[in-house]
Amino acid sequence: MYAVIKAGGKQHRVAVGDVVEVELVHGGDEESVTFHPLLVVDDDGRTHVGKEVAKAQVKAKLAGEKKGDKVKVFKYRPKSGYAKTQGHRQMYTLVEVTDISLPKSRSTSPSKGDDAAEASAAEAPAPDAASETPATNAE
Repeated sequence: MYAVIKAGGKQHRVAVGDVVEVELVHGGDEESVTFHPLLVVDDDGRTHVGKEVAKAQVKAKLAGEKKGDKVKVFKYRPKSGYAKTQGHRQMYTLVEVTDISLPKSRSTSPSKGDDAAEASAAEAPAPDAASETPATNAE
């Protein structure tokens, strides 16, 4: 089973046991994080989207923090003497996915009232084709 979650403005495909780098999460004293805005949940070949996954959850535990790669920013304007160098290093949180849960789905069997309606429709006789009068087009 896998799920596609949104974390930090990015989408991640996760399965139970995966360790994923997400944008820095300020967990505080919490040891676990729950992701709600799920996009897709695949349950052994059966895909759930939209309202079906509205109440699904992906639970993960915080596994630490990590610094990303250094990005150098260089701004330059020719013939004006303007040159500026700047750097950035993004912080990431490592999360280990522990559980992917879907809400219990309702049974798809028809209700008792539906069976009675289907049975009465099956017993009703079909109208004879000979008794029907053909429609005429009057123009």
